[in-house]
Amino acid sequence: MQPTILVTGGTGLVGKHLLQLLVQQGHQVRAIYRNTTPDFLLDEVAWVRGDILDVLSLEEAMQGIQQVYHCAAVVSFNPKAKQQLQRINIEGTANVVNACIETGVKQLLFVSSVAALGRIREDGPVNETMQWTEATSNSEYGRTKYLAEMEVWRGMGEGLDVVVVNPSIILGCSDWNQGSAGIFKSAYNEFPWYTEGVSGFVDVHDLVQAMYQLMHTKAAVNQRFIVSGHNVSYKTIFTTIANAFGKKPPHKKVTPFIAAIVWRIEAIKGWLTGKQPLLTKETAATAQAKVYFDHQKMLQQLPDFKYTTLEDSIARICKEFKQRYRLS
Repeated sequence: MQPTILVTGGTGLVGKHLLQLLVQQGHQVRAIYRNTTPDFLLDEVAWVRGDILDVLSLEEAMQGIQQVYHCAAVVSFNPKAKQQLQRINIEGTANVVNACIETGVKQLLFVSSVAALGRIREDGPVNETMQWTEATSNSEYGRTKYLAEMEVWRGMGEGLDVVVVNPSIILGCSDWNQGSAGIFKSAYNEFPWYTEGVSGFVDVHDLVQAMYQLMHTKAAVNQRFIVSGHNVSYKTIFTTIANAFGKKPPHKKVTPFIAAIVWRIEAIKGWLTGKQPLLTKETAATAQAKVYFDHQKMLQQLPDFKYTTLEDSIARICKEFKQRYRLS
């Protein structure tokens, strides 16, 4: 059977779990990898080497494809990553949209981020009606995801059926030296500091399930949906993870003053060593903010959808990390 679904970013946290779901649902799938051969292989997935910055390889990968899930992106809050963020997130998405139109793809689902809505807001919950502005965002990442969405909406204007999902912080097992999975590594290593900032969090299993259901819901076409299971404090997240690992939970509060000192020290260390800083000006500000996300629109669209409890998600993910890294 010829695959009719293409996934970009198939080796990442979201892409990998999406592929597993699609295979479970009986689909033959094609997935793009850039450089590294995937560390997991599924018989039903046809892997093709390509790059979202290479238009020809994209168009070749989309031959015979009806649906595209665009998961490939760079997530970074390091000021040095500005050019990479712009190329992958904006230019890469524009290429995906153009290739979809050129090859006759019928549906595109784009994995954006709540950062594209401008998540630095403390005057009320963030919902889908909000737009990114300089005043409501503190990150280049958020700006690039907003501009990537503009490319997707342009595709809609050219006749492409699109769905945009805006997940909050994604919880899942992957390489914990990268992205949001680093939360689990920090908790396992008994990172002592916490903030009272609040954000949204979503289990990667819930996210890909929502993506799949929205792609198959006609009323969801040409709309965006926040996908966020729980609004909780960073202290709660780190404490729950530490407890699941049997580790000491954080016990030292980070004040805005301390955070301002630490990100400056980290910036100097990064400049001297060339290593990515553990904390940046952007992440320091985000960790202090209390931001709540309204997920009612998606629940109204998918009335039977249920988010996994935070405790169940973290217990499962910590177990997966223990197996992955052979942790005691």
